[in-house]
Amino acid sequence: MLNLVAVVDYPAGAEAAGQRYEDEVLALLGRHGGRLERRLRGSDGRAEVHLIRFDARAGYESFLGDPERVALRAALGESAPTTRVIEVRES
Repeated sequence: MLNLVAVVDYPAGAEAAGQRYEDEVLALLGRHGGRLERRLRGSDGRAEVHLIRFDARAGYESFLGDPERVALRAALGESAPTTRVIEVRES
């Protein structure tokens, strides 16, 4: 089991496009043995935090290389969000 926290920041003025992108990308998780456990949005709408779980690290790696995900990100260009991913464990 692989648990991740993703901190997603949207460029100013691209919040709506970034949120649509995240909607589409998070919908791809199941293809790779992943699931969204929690999705929280910052009060200013410029950031989100996702708690994501994968059955295995290989699923996460295949999610990152998913051609549909890659194409969606490329289509956003400079409006694409930046994401910091942290591997976490229960304490």
